[in-house]
Formats: sequence, structure tokens, C-alpha cells
Amino acid sequence: MLRLSKKADYALIAMNHLARRQDSPSASTSARDIAERYDIPIELMAKVLQRLVRTGLLVSTQGTRGGYTLSRPSVSISVADVIQAIDGPFTVTACSTDKHDCDQYSKCNVRGPLWQIRERIVATLGMVSIAEMAAENEPAPAAAELAVVRRSGMTTTAGHGPRQG
Repeated sequence: MLRLSKKADYALIAMNHLARRQDSPSASTSARDIAERYDIPIELMAKVLQRLVRTGLLVSTQGTRGGYTLSRPSVSISVADVIQAIDGPFTVTACSTDKHDCDQYSKCNVRGPLWQIRERIVATLGMVSIAEMAAENEPAPAAAELAVVRRSGMTTTAGHGPRQG
């Protein structure tokens, strides 16, 4: 199963948060503010944000009004950019890297198709910008969702969402 690392997930959360604030006068946000807003350990958020600065996706400003901001418009930063900044190049199998550290490398009959799948995944993630993610509505708090469902006469079943009651 393909799955994002926790650090990549946190990086996307932070980038989404910063993209939503990009045009506001107080666009700069501290690691603490982001961490507290999304219940992420501050030390881990700080490390993630520092790596995004080192890879050029964020700018860090010191001082009382300091914090982190996007280094360029969110429309020009892709989900692939963020994930690769945190986790490095995408891999699907051991032979997806230049190291070729797989015993079956020379005789493998699925290497080519798996590399094509890898390239499609990278291309797809590259087509989704942080601006697109930020344009999505923020999820409503669970209590508010429940109140809306109750007022509408719908009931929920675990894992199946609302249904007519």
C-alpha cells in the first residue's frame, strides 16, 4: 500500500495552512501556531518546517513578527514538491532508486511496468497544487457535522456516512 509518511502529512498540513494565509497581512506563522492548531508535536513541526525552508519551499523570518511563509505562490507548489522535500524521491520498489539494491534486478520482469506506475504517481501528485488543496473547505468540527445531520433527519452508520433515518 502506498502511504505518506507522518512527516509528509504534517508538511502538507502546514503548507495548506500557510497557503490559506498567503494573502493576509499576517501571513507569517510560527511553528508553534501551526502545531497547536492541528495538535502536532511542536518539535516535529519545527523539524518539518525547517526542512521545507532548506528545500526552498518556505521562507523563515526571525523576530517578533517572524515565522514561516511560502517562498512562492501556492499555485506553483505541487503536492509532489512537498512530499519529495520531506521524504526524498518517490519509490515503489527497492529498484525504484538508482542503487539497484535488489537481487532480482537483472532478471526482473516487472521493473519497467513498476517504474511506469511510479512515474504516473509522481505526475499525478505534481498536477495538484497547494493552492488547490487550500481552496477546499476546511473540515467542519465533528460536533457541528453531527448537529447538521441530526437537524436534517439523517442518521449515520459507522464508516458509511449519513443515511435517511
